[in-house]
Amino acid sequence: MISSDIIRGYNDTMILYMLLDHESYGYEISKNIKEISNEKYIMKETTLYSAFNRLEKNGFIESFYKDETFGKRRTYYRITKTGLDYYKEKCEEWKLTKEVVNQFIREV
Repeated sequence: MISSDIIRGYNDTMILYMLLDHESYGYEISKNIKEISNEKYIMKETTLYSAFNRLEKNGFIESFYKDETFGKRRTYYRITKTGLDYYKEKCEEWKLTKEVVNQFIREV
C-alpha cells in the first residue's frame, strides 16, 4: 500500500485523469483509482471530496447533476479546458520529479 503522504501531490492528477475521457461521480472515480493501482492506493472519501472542492474552486472541473432513475441524486464531474491544461502541467512536473528522485534510488 502506498503512503498517502507520498502521493498527496498527485491526487488531483489522478482525478483529472479519470475525467479525461468521460464525466464521472465520486464513488466510480474512487473505485477506478483503486482498480487501476491494483489496490496499491485507495483514495479516502474525505481526500476525494476535498480534492473535488479544490479542483472546482480552481476551475479545473465542474459539477452537475443528471436525472437519476432511482435513489439519491449523484453529483457528476467533468474536466474543463483549464483542467486539461493543469493536468498536462502536472504530468510534465511528474516526469521531472521522477527523473530527480530516481537519481537517489538504488538497490542496497
